[in-house]
Amino acid sequence: MFTNLLAAGAESLNFIDKAVLVVYLVVIVGIGCWTGMRSRKGTEGGRDYFLAGGSLRWPMIGLALFSTNISTIHLVGFAQEGYKNGLVAGNFEWMAPFLLIVLALFFAPFYIRSRVATLPDFLERRYNRSCRDWLAGLSIISAIFIHIGFTLYTGAVVLKGLFGIPILYSIIGATLLTGLYTIVGGLMAVVVTESIQTIVLLAGSILITVFGLIKVGGWGGIVENVEAVKLTMLRPSDDPANLPWYSIFLGYPVIGLWYWCADQTIVQRVLGAKDENHARVGPLFAGFIKILPVFIFVLPGIMLTALINQGQFPPLEDSKDAYSYLITNLLPTGLTGVMAAALLAALMSTVSGALNSIATLFSYDLYKRWKPDTSDKNLVFIGRAATFVAMIVAIVWSQYIGHFEGIYQGCISLICYVAPPITAVFLLGVFWKRASGSGAIVTLVIGSILGFVVFLLEWYKEATGWTMPAMLAGFYLCMICIGVHIAVSMFKPHVHTADSESLVWGNPLDCIKAPGWKGIGDYRVLSAILFAVMVALYVIFR
Repeated sequence: MFTNLLAAGAESLNFIDKAVLVVYLVVIVGIGCWTGMRSRKGTEGGRDYFLAGGSLRWPMIGLALFSTNISTIHLVGFAQEGYKNGLVAGNFEWMAPFLLIVLALFFAPFYIRSRVATLPDFLERRYNRSCRDWLAGLSIISAIFIHIGFTLYTGAVVLKGLFGIPILYSIIGATLLTGLYTIVGGLMAVVVTESIQTIVLLAGSILITVFGLIKVGGWGGIVENVEAVKLTMLRPSDDPANLPWYSIFLGYPVIGLWYWCADQTIVQRVLGAKDENHARVGPLFAGFIKILPVFIFVLPGIMLTALINQGQFPPLEDSKDAYSYLITNLLPTGLTGVMAAALLAALMSTVSGALNSIATLFSYDLYKRWKPDTSDKNLVFIGRAATFVAMIVAIVWSQYIGHFEGIYQGCISLICYVAPPITAVFLLGVFWKRASGSGAIVTLVIGSILGFVVFLLEWYKEATGWTMPAMLAGFYLCMICIGVHIAVSMFKPHVHTADSESLVWGNPLDCIKAPGWKGIGDYRVLSAILFAVMVALYVIFR
């Protein structure tokens, strides 16, 4: 269906471009279905389908983490932000490695040792059943409305700009194709296809950067033709981008800890790790890859500004067209199809990861509670049904995303309102022994209600006059949630079991006592190197 729509809408593409795009779609869907079915070898085991049988190694985990994270929102949004505001949006990429270090050191060991299938399952073991139910619901909602909805809409906007395909057709076609191999193959299919798509995505993005650098005259050509402030990461409070340095350092840890350490869609790759060392090194590998997006996603937008200032291109009428403009004006004939494949790779990898997580959450955390005797075979069927329903809901929601002034900023805003209570509950749960189940569920409920209220204030900001930046709002909400959690926990202490007590660090330094691989493969060495590299980059581009 989708290939026919592409052929009908892509009148400006030559035969080579069309062939590349169609072949990519056929190959990636075929590989996903074949891998998933082959990996189970005729069985329908729940852990095989949802967690790849606990067989994932660090390269696949790292590539899949990166691929699920990077979507068309990043390709389009970062190019737009680079064109308008320079490197500052790159903070959302360069702050991520610090949180991936936190995942590798503090959270991944508990996840693997407890052998949980989902993060709500982890919360039940640490707190109580109510926390599990609430987080499962929040995680499903965030997967549909944040991961899938925004990705589908952004991808559809770009495909319309490049190929003339109606937005609704693009959304439906991409969802059906991605849902096909996700439903059939499970997590193994998702991870294998994500690994391939990461390579395609990076290759396509690097092509844009290379051709842009050649045309603009290298780094010197950029420096000479854009404002110096656009090549800095840390900005003062009066910066037009509305991302002052303090909002980044206060707000990002709140959304980053939820996203990288407590969001099922992302962390599910870690839950499927072969062992603890693979679970730790995989996120660190992803952290090193996260250095690249600033140079291959944000920098192209800055290069476009330089090219326009050089007089090589006319100014854009709409900044959101920056990425499609770069594709059509920089790449030689025949490579447009490669970039279209890269766009689809970003879209499909994010959507497939979110769909698989929804299936796992609904099956393990909700349905199995109602019917605890459900067989693994029936559980997989229920997961597939949940995936299909989630696809339909996401298609409907994606039609309303145009309400936001900026797609990327709209996505960040939603995360800032969802993350605070979850971040507070996980953070205190792992590091504070006295954090109680009563405190956790009260925090999740109150924090979710407050987040929804703030979302409504921003959604109707023309009537409410709401002006607070989302990153700061997220920080303040998290501080409120931490205060609520501490107060309720002090009033109603937690009664630990041996299981729950084992999921709290008695001393934060205990996280580095477990043996690692020899040499540079040791997770402690890799963590130190990654931390040092990121600090150096911030010093250079401050």
